[in-house]
Amino acid sequence: MHPSLRSSAAWLLLALSLPASLQAAGLEIVRIVPAWHSAESFHRVTEYFGGKENTGGVTVLRSQSAELAGYYWFLRLKNPAAPVAGARFELQVITPAAPEPKTFTFAADIPAGSSLFQLGLTGSDWPKAKARPAAWHLRLLAADGTTLLARGSFLWELPGKP
Repeated sequence: MHPSLRSSAAWLLLALSLPASLQAAGLEIVRIVPAWHSAESFHRVTEYFGGKENTGGVTVLRSQSAELAGYYWFLRLKNPAAPVAGARFELQVITPAAPEPKTFTFAADIPAGSSLFQLGLTGSDWPKAKARPAAWHLRLLAADGTTLLARGSFLWELPGKP
């Protein structure tokens, strides 16, 4: 067999051996908007009648579920494939309070189609309203730990970062 055909065959075998979640994922982060949100920004009129938080169709995941105020990453995902059950977001953040990255995980099922998520570092996990992350890196992991997609801030991508 010709060497170039052998390498093409090897690439084809490698592609076929990848987990289905990577081959068919097609997942895409359309947009990420990080920002501070006060507790009041989450209150809706309907909550006064029903008592339950009204997220308006956005999946809100918090590091401390009882705390609303915090620094959030608002993201829109596009998933043209099948839903991804048992996934989790892994958010690494370098805060103004410490030079070492802290890692936070958020369990999430990713539906097919377009979906909105807010990942919040709340309560004692975020220093104060005016604080901004020095750098951050977000990964979406399949149930088996395979990275489905990743995105980071400009400073995270600089040489020498984890």
